[in-house]
Amino acid sequence: MLSFKICARRIWKEIDRSKKILMHLHPSPDGDCTGSSLAFYHVLTSLGKEVTLIQGDSEFPKNLLSLPGADKITPKNITQIDMSQYDLFIILDSSSPKQITKISELKFPKKLRTIVIDHHQSNDKFAKLNLVLPSYSSTAQLVYELLTYKKIKITPKVAACIYVGIYTDTGGFRYFNPTFKTFNIASQLAKIYPKFPKLIFDIENNDSPDRLKFISLLLGSVETFLANHVAVAKISYQDITKNNLNVNSIGGYSEIANTIKAVTGWNIAFTLVEIQPEVVKVSFRTRNSELYDMSKIALATKCGGGHKAAAGATLNMSLDKAQELILSIIKKLYPKIDQ
Repeated sequence: MLSFKICARRIWKEIDRSKKILMHLHPSPDGDCTGSSLAFYHVLTSLGKEVTLIQGDSEFPKNLLSLPGADKITPKNITQIDMSQYDLFIILDSSSPKQITKISELKFPKKLRTIVIDHHQSNDKFAKLNLVLPSYSSTAQLVYELLTYKKIKITPKVAACIYVGIYTDTGGFRYFNPTFKTFNIASQLAKIYPKFPKLIFDIENNDSPDRLKFISLLLGSVETFLANHVAVAKISYQDITKNNLNVNSIGGYSEIANTIKAVTGWNIAFTLVEIQPEVVKVSFRTRNSELYDMSKIALATKCGGGHKAAAGATLNMSLDKAQELILSIIKKLYPKIDQ
């Protein structure tokens, strides 16, 4: 694997020789994906580049609308874009082509140069140039390092976006992935953008009655398996439609797995949300990522990926079959879990 410095030098060389740059948000965009992409967008446009940042497959999350530059995001997915019109495609926080779009199979034009910048352990390294460092707390932290390597001044807009990326992907610095370096960076960003508490308030206090109802239905469904070490919450498409809920506009429901894994003894937690008939979104979390690797479980489904402590997948099968498959994978990977 190339060192950070070599990779960073090549990334900036590609950017320097590009005029039209494409960027995207992955399906169900989170704070890290959005924050890191918007930060890069601000920097690239300040360098005189013509940049298109597309919304991607999903609706834009309402709780991220206060991020500087959110109004500059183009409401299109990659299938509505002519990629051949661009010199460079910078792909942030996406571990595979399916994290660019799930609508159709993706094929890059031969002349399009591609760069992946990511921190997911399960990254496929599918671009022509890949900077993938799983030791980083977030893609946003990687973006910060790339900007400081190039000695680019961090403006308040850029600082706000990077701070949100780091804050959200570390769970407000509660997960195991932050280091002292992460806190030092956050401190520097907070100096540049001192209004960060208001930004975080807007992100964390943007619930709707529908989302609370959705959460209550999921939490009310919790069952435990494998000697009570694995907790599962699920909701069917039928129950979603019966309660007139729109999961696309609810957003952030993957974090419910964090609530479940907070229970002592529930070492692995996962949620199953049937967003369409026989299309199930899965979110995995664990209390002990050294003992239980969620990225291995997600990869074993052949439809997911992520980090050791948090991962996800989208399965094209019924809710019950999805649950059965995941429990069998957990049992196979960790045969002593039910003891």
